[in-house]
Amino acid sequence: MDKLTAPEEQAMQAAWQVGEGNVKAILEKIEAPVPPYTTLASTVKNLEKKGFLASRQIGNMYMYRPTITEEEYKKGFMGNFIREYFDNSYKAMVNFFVEQKQLSKGELEEILGMIEGKHEKEQ
Repeated sequence: MDKLTAPEEQAMQAAWQVGEGNVKAILEKIEAPVPPYTTLASTVKNLEKKGFLASRQIGNMYMYRPTITEEEYKKGFMGNFIREYFDNSYKAMVNFFVEQKQLSKGELEEILGMIEGKHEKEQ
């Protein structure tokens, strides 16, 4: 899965909200600072080339829709992120956030509770 640029991610977030729509509909869902229409149109075309959006023409207008769900993108992105930055180790990632004081003891305990609860449901 290709890595998206910040403007591409912003456009995809809006496209997921819209479901299917033209560039104007996607533009309306983007939070400030809003890119110019022509910039977004170029970004949408790039996303189509990368396979993240599909289009269909209705009259003289193109309608765009996501080809993957937001959940699918998150899974792919996080998998690549962990692989590239933490040598495919979730433990190393958690340790990094602990060392950077980005994760508190309470949050770690909450994560452990989530893991334990998930394991209990699986058994």
